[in-house]
Amino acid sequence: MRIPRRNVDIAIIGMSCRFPGAASAEEYWSNLCDGVESITFFSDRELLGAGVDPSLIANPSYVKAAPMLRDVEMFDAAFFGYSPKDAALMDPQQRLFLEVCWEAFENAGYDPAAYPGKVGVLSAAGS
Repeated sequence: MRIPRRNVDIAIIGMSCRFPGAASAEEYWSNLCDGVESITFFSDRELLGAGVDPSLIANPSYVKAAPMLRDVEMFDAAFFGYSPKDAALMDPQQRLFLEVCWEAFENAGYDPAAYPGKVGVLSAAGS
């Protein structure tokens, strides 16, 4: 059985993203063009201070680096209608998702609460 296709036009008019070392699409593109290293490297002292087991730090296979996102603790719970307690219980990825979705609307110049038509967000993630 063949399902007929409908022609549906869409327009991508705004975008937002978060990457290590880049809090916006513009900053990410600039980092790519300029060859910026966006991985954070940690000293033994920093790792010990974070509670990493000393034997793990001494292991030559242990990688003392990670892709870190900035300002992950800056979620505005009230803006999104959450209590501070509920926001603290949320998966951090969900908090970031809400922020990036709203930023995409702002980047496009749309207030989804005031726009008379339909607007939406297409999202993707990877690791």
